[in-house]
Amino acid sequence: MNLKKMVIASGNLKKLTEFERLFAPLGIEVIAQSAFNVPEAPEPHCTFLENALAKARNAAHHTGLPSLADDSGICVRALGGNPGVNSAYYGGPQKSDADNNAKLVRDMHGMEDRSAHYTSLLALVLHENDPEPIIAEGRWYGQFIEVPRGNDGFGYNPHFFDADMGLTAAEMTLDQKVDRSHRGKALAKLIANLQERLG
Repeated sequence: MNLKKMVIASGNLKKLTEFERLFAPLGIEVIAQSAFNVPEAPEPHCTFLENALAKARNAAHHTGLPSLADDSGICVRALGGNPGVNSAYYGGPQKSDADNNAKLVRDMHGMEDRSAHYTSLLALVLHENDPEPIIAEGRWYGQFIEVPRGNDGFGYNPHFFDADMGLTAAEMTLDQKVDRSHRGKALAKLIANLQERLG
């Protein structure tokens, strides 16, 4: 199978930019599902894996093209792994980064353990009923800080501090994030698996 086009099951333009950058060297064009007016898939599941698969199959169903979905979020150890799969809606159904961050700051107030990690679970289906979806997971370990830093990023990035870099995710360039980020790690695994499968 010669894979030339792939639908990204997301409406997040910044995520799309990251995917475009990483798939371009393989000659794979990535297209946002919004270009096909694909309705958003329900995400009722309690795991990143189940939600990612649901989104990938939904996009493949509506477009007839191979589809890649990313379900990701921030997991805070002191909160038992929350916000987790609810990261996008943590502050309410309006899906606001500002509200999500404000709620997490409140919930973390006074806690000594600031450990947190981002998880990215990627699911790629070559068609809607693909019995062998390609699955890849990546994690990025750091700390949640109360005072935001940096303007380059989205989600919880201004509050996610990488001690090895001495920067928050929102202070890093795309090049700096590629090797360290949860999505970058997951994509590297997925691309290796994809190349093996496609021969």
